[in-house]
Amino acid sequence: MKPNKHITLYVSGSIAAYKSATLARLLVKSGAEVHVVLTQAAQEFITAATFEVLTKHEVLIDAFHANTDYVPHIELADWTDLAIVAPASANLIGKLANGIADDMASLTLMATTAPKIIAPAMNENMLNNAAVARNMTQLKADGYAFLDSGYGFLAEGYAGQGRMAEPEQIFAAIDSGFGETKSVLAGKRVVVTAGGTREPLDPVRYIGNNSSGKMGYAVAQAAINAGAKVTLISGRSLLTAPLGSKKIDVLTTEEMGKAVQAEFAEADILIMAAAVADFKPAEYADQKIKKDPEKAGMTLDLNKTMDIVKTAGEQKKPGQFIVGFAAETQNLLANATKKLISKHMDMMVANDVSDKSIGFNSENNQVTFMLANQEPEKSGVQTKQEIAQLLINRVAQQL
Repeated sequence: MKPNKHITLYVSGSIAAYKSATLARLLVKSGAEVHVVLTQAAQEFITAATFEVLTKHEVLIDAFHANTDYVPHIELADWTDLAIVAPASANLIGKLANGIADDMASLTLMATTAPKIIAPAMNENMLNNAAVARNMTQLKADGYAFLDSGYGFLAEGYAGQGRMAEPEQIFAAIDSGFGETKSVLAGKRVVVTAGGTREPLDPVRYIGNNSSGKMGYAVAQAAINAGAKVTLISGRSLLTAPLGSKKIDVLTTEEMGKAVQAEFAEADILIMAAAVADFKPAEYADQKIKKDPEKAGMTLDLNKTMDIVKTAGEQKKPGQFIVGFAAETQNLLANATKKLISKHMDMMVANDVSDKSIGFNSENNQVTFMLANQEPEKSGVQTKQEIAQLLINRVAQQL
């Protein structure tokens, strides 16, 4: 996110208002300056004091009793670089769609010319109400960007559509330039793999790796921002899937391989950012393996796992494009070039994971983009979101 970006966060009447405190914290932590506007209904769920502590700014509520020599809602509207309405209730959405400005939130939003993002939160029946649907359609036509609500457990005690997007999802979308990136991959179907696979040894142990999934999830977000329809095939990861992606959870390399084969068959682009286990135990023990007090060690027989990207390369159809990742600790370019050619890939993204400041589990990365018959191009040390954007731009150029 651009340092010191001026963001106004609008919180309306919904139980999801408690999530907005986390969103405010994430925005401030990223370097943004944040002002918060609460509706009267929002105060039934969260206090102004919470946001004032987090943002170090006074929370604005009442537009009609301000003891100032300026017009508060106009000054805030002019100050704003980005407006986020999270949660957005059916009531506030209805006001904005129909030009009703009768409180601080609606007055300021209507005076704001900066980009505006809405994250709806309400009961599933309200979300599907014809009037609410019309209002959201109108706001989209008016230029508002929407971060769609998700399916999950609602305040009413049952599961349904209408949960506000998680703060981490909203922040990731904003941080990756939601609504700003040109639709360079519009109409393209992209499959992204992320995270590490695990090969069970017994009911409690496995062979795996140290991948967090951050790079793959950033690539998925960048592809969504570029207009693509994204399927994210993820090994174990603590991250939240980007908004708008279709997520498929897998555990083993074989499970990921089957998912890739099924999804890539109808896709345009495959980006293999996952850290796939290269070996698996030759035999799986049904019970936890115990230490043998008479033996100093244990011998473990391993077999190779399936080579997902090589299989995809051999089955690639005309017009399909495959990007692989090569995480190496030595002979980076030589090893990556060998993989690029032998596995029939169109592009390789090579990175040296021996440097602990980049690669696995870090926030930053440094990669070398490689294409057949072209000079390798090395990036600087950048955030994984920035690397992901560079990658998507290069894929779009090749297509």
